[in-house]
Amino acid sequence: MVRVPAAVSVPATALARRCRTLGSRVRRTARRAPRVRPVVQELVQQPSPYTRALGLMAVVLLGAWLGLLIVGNVRAPVGPMNTTMTLRPSLTGGTKINVSPLGALELDSHIAPVRLDVNVDQLDPVRAQALVDHPERLSGLQDEVARDVEHGTLDLAVRSCVAVVSGATALGLAVYRRPRRALAAGGLALTLLAASGATAFATWNPDSVLEPKFSGLLSSAPSLVGNARSIVSEFDVYQKELARLVTNVTKLYDVTSTLPAYEPDPSTIRVLHVSDIHLNPASWKIVASLVKQYDIDVIVDSGDTMDHGTAAENGFLDPIADLGAPYVWVRGNHDSRLTQRYLEHMKNAHVLDDGRALTVAGLRFAGIGDPQFTPDRSTAPGGGAAEELAGARLASSLRDQRAAGTPVDIAIAHEPSAARLTDGEVPLVLAGHLHHEQTEVMRYGTRLRVEGSTGGSGLRAIEGTYPDPIETSVLYVDRDTRRLQAWDEIKLGGLGLTTAEVSRHLPKENHPGAPRSTPPASPSPASPPLSSSPSGTAP
Repeated sequence: MVRVPAAVSVPATALARRCRTLGSRVRRTARRAPRVRPVVQELVQQPSPYTRALGLMAVVLLGAWLGLLIVGNVRAPVGPMNTTMTLRPSLTGGTKINVSPLGALELDSHIAPVRLDVNVDQLDPVRAQALVDHPERLSGLQDEVARDVEHGTLDLAVRSCVAVVSGATALGLAVYRRPRRALAAGGLALTLLAASGATAFATWNPDSVLEPKFSGLLSSAPSLVGNARSIVSEFDVYQKELARLVTNVTKLYDVTSTLPAYEPDPSTIRVLHVSDIHLNPASWKIVASLVKQYDIDVIVDSGDTMDHGTAAENGFLDPIADLGAPYVWVRGNHDSRLTQRYLEHMKNAHVLDDGRALTVAGLRFAGIGDPQFTPDRSTAPGGGAAEELAGARLASSLRDQRAAGTPVDIAIAHEPSAARLTDGEVPLVLAGHLHHEQTEVMRYGTRLRVEGSTGGSGLRAIEGTYPDPIETSVLYVDRDTRRLQAWDEIKLGGLGLTTAEVSRHLPKENHPGAPRSTPPASPSPASPPLSSSPSGTAP
């Protein structure tokens, strides 16, 4: 038999005492143990200071732009016209005068991140009629226009400050919802506008009105841009220059709403320079239009009128006889001797070659044909040497003409590398071949003008990604000194594009206050360097 031990009985009072003792020990242990705080992981990472600064700058710029767009314009009368002046953000600065629907004038007046836009809204009929009834008031119109522009610009500055501060503050309040941040955005916008104004003032170019860039209807370009001779002789300070420019615009808005005829200055000879037509039939209509609009005295073609120089192409030259101005021509590397003989027997055409000189429209020209014939755009062996020889022959002819008492005013060659060898022998030399215009004054004082393609490179224009523009220029030559006074670069959209740009340029010596130019020295002490363009190529 198994004996079961008897259960040990513990009094309830002793059990309760033991539990209290155990609880006390646990609490003491818990108090002595270090406290562990719960870890809370942040779900949103705080942006860096650079990110906050960029965000604030974006708010400031966007708010300032919206403010200018909504309330940052001033309607101001300028002479007989009602205009709207506006400041706009810009990477290059400058001034743009919109004359709807005729086009726009762009002036490189300053370099700053803001551009001044002047929109000519309409001609006030009352003020315009007063000028018609009292022509004597035209004498004071320039001063009136200058005062109006000054007052309008001052009002625009005040309005622009209010606009940028209001726009940046309102946008800052909407984004940050903190008044302090919003006020900081407004203050920063005002600081940026003040800095832009100071930059514009420091870089202000009052002579920019002498070289405006016109884009719009080609027929209005001569009247809008103005007369080269009067710009050089009469515009001595900015107020008068701007006033005269606005006066030219005013003349376009007469009471009958018709464009006035262009009245060229009789003291200048107007030369239309064309080159590299390459069988583009549209070129003749453009040339005829420019001859009429600018009252051209003589046309100079620096070659590549044809594309392959075959007898079948000769009929393309027939419109030359009816262009309305004498046509002086030199052979290019796409023009054959057959083409040259065809032109020699054409009425109105004057062919120059081998340094031959002749006087046309009061100017003495001399030229030489391109020694190469590469209609397949090949590179003829020894082409560079041939061009150099042609240029030397032309320079020798220029020296002979001067020795005979009949100095040449303008020399012509197709290839710029040949034209460069006339440096020091003639005031101006014209060339083509490169299919883009450029101008430089060479080492010994001769100015080289390379014309772009007046045919937009012909059918070859479709070989590129974009069509080549149609380029030509009008040269203004003083009738007494036979020196270049100014030139207009004319660029038209090619192959279906309907854009037109006219840019006025003046030689440095013709800017107001510049010293008088001197003719190039007689013969050069050393041969000038050849062109850096590849010789013998045929665009």
